[in-house]
Amino acid sequence: MSIISAKQLTRRFGALTAVDHLDLEIAEGEIFALVGPDGAGKTTTMRLLCGLMDPTEGSASVVGHDVVKEPDLVRDQIGYMAQRFGLYQDLTVDENMFFYSDLFGVIGKERDELTTRLLRMTRMEPFRKRLAGKLSGGMKQKLALMCTLLHKPRVLFLDEPTNGVDPVSRRDFWAILYALVRDGLTVMVTTAYLDEAERANRVGMMHHGRLIHCAPPAELKEGMKESCYRVHFVDAHLARQILEEQPGVLGIYNSGVDYHLFVDEQVTKVEALFALTPFTYQLIPPSLEDVFMALTRKEDLSHAA
Repeated sequence: MSIISAKQLTRRFGALTAVDHLDLEIAEGEIFALVGPDGAGKTTTMRLLCGLMDPTEGSASVVGHDVVKEPDLVRDQIGYMAQRFGLYQDLTVDENMFFYSDLFGVIGKERDELTTRLLRMTRMEPFRKRLAGKLSGGMKQKLALMCTLLHKPRVLFLDEPTNGVDPVSRRDFWAILYALVRDGLTVMVTTAYLDEAERANRVGMMHHGRLIHCAPPAELKEGMKESCYRVHFVDAHLARQILEEQPGVLGIYNSGVDYHLFVDEQVTKVEALFALTPFTYQLIPPSLEDVFMALTRKEDLSHAA
């Protein structure tokens, strides 16, 4: 059963279409990751689903409530953690949590039990008396998450929650999300980290406001029709100029000291490309980042045509 549903959801800002006729179904108990570059429409989509912004066209419902007609009922059932969550820097961890508890009407024994459980889950118990402004980036995100969960929402919306956070804290944050989902929570998260998105049950790829693909990470990678090669060029600038003009070459993307080359083997072979300009190559399974780069490139070429 879908706990989040969107049908032809669209939002325009003047001539700009930020979200373009999006259809989406998210099941209860799922971690769904929405990925895409800056300006793809991820945050706007999330704000529409949270009832914080009205759509230009289309409709959406969360936990069975229409986000336009019943926004207050939607907000009662969700937690929304924006990119810049409103922590009070001059208050301690405990004081921030007590403040948000009061806002949600969670008081007394219920507040104490929930606060204790969240502090234990996030391993923040030793830092209860520390000012929020003195916390590390990862700890601030954990505190923001705890404040978001204080009214026990059924759906959690997280807008790039680990942006700028160190890798260890990112791993810890996702361990917390898995624990929350085991307790019955549904999570929708936007992220610019494709390696992070691989931890979700399903990934939706957005590009220019459109949802171009939506599937489990493994299915997205296995569904690539083009072959992915790790390549190394002697003269990368010249080689890319030559290869990018060849039929069957979908794209060449920088990957550390090497490049990743996508080839449609039905149109050309890597051996034929090697004859044009020398390079070393090795066939590799594509990462989710590789898949996203290739799919967005195909989308751009399709629209240009």
